[in-house]
Amino acid sequence: QVQLVESGGGLVQPGGSLRLSCAASGSIFSINAMGWYRQAPGKERELVAAITSGGRTNYADSVKGRFTISRDYVKNKVYLQMNSLKPEDTAVYYCNADLIPSGTLRQWMDYWGQGTQVTVSS
Repeated sequence: QVQLVESGGGLVQPGGSLRLSCAASGSIFSINAMGWYRQAPGKERELVAAITSGGRTNYADSVKGRFTISRDYVKNKVYLQMNSLKPEDTAVYYCNADLIPSGTLRQWMDYWGQGTQVTVSS
């Protein structure tokens, strides 16, 4: 019913840039927050950036000043502009949405995309 699809990952050299995109589709009643998480091999999944329905943003300290999250509230899309990429940014990046699906229940639920690989290497 609800799915999140990411795109934009790939291989980039240190100092380069990538822009990740995520589209939420399906039977959605309301979306609260959307965001990006990442997980490197052997590491826990961590929050990279999030943006609320009111436009408030939150960033991991490691990406502040380099990454920018934005959102299209009409199209239910979220973006992550990643600049000045470092090798330590290498991870699988997952789109996340906190939303209420359409239906009889009106309960907030977390949905996840399939992930997109970002590799920063020379």
